[in-house]
Amino acid sequence: MDAERLGALGLLARVSYGRLATSMRAMPFVAPARHVVRADGVVVRIHRGFGYHRACNGSVVAYEADNFHSGGKAMWSVQFTGMARIVEPAEDDLRRFGDEPRLADGESFDPVFMCIEPQFVTVHTLDYCKEQSDQHAA
Repeated sequence: MDAERLGALGLLARVSYGRLATSMRAMPFVAPARHVVRADGVVVRIHRGFGYHRACNGSVVAYEADNFHSGGKAMWSVQFTGMARIVEPAEDDLRRFGDEPRLADGESFDPVFMCIEPQFVTVHTLDYCKEQSDQHAA
């Protein structure tokens, strides 16, 4: 695995959530997803009730995660594309995912897991002189 990909996976391992993107019936969509990084790629957990897993399984998807919520001096964003496939998570994966949401859009959360092997990886960084304050906080 090349250094850029290893660095990107290292950054992804620092956060728990990202955004999964692909298209369904020719319409693009973005869905929130919980992820864990493992040797063969990134495993994401989404709600089966959304039906997005049917569009993603066997297709090229995009995934993005960042630390923009941190408000720190060094912010980053990792994006990658790769083939998604539905998988049964290993016990270690389930432990690392932690608790599931109780509800998703008002219905009981039903998890589905997909492994994505990053093919094309991009990392963007933003470096500031001082910590960033949240101007939108109430």
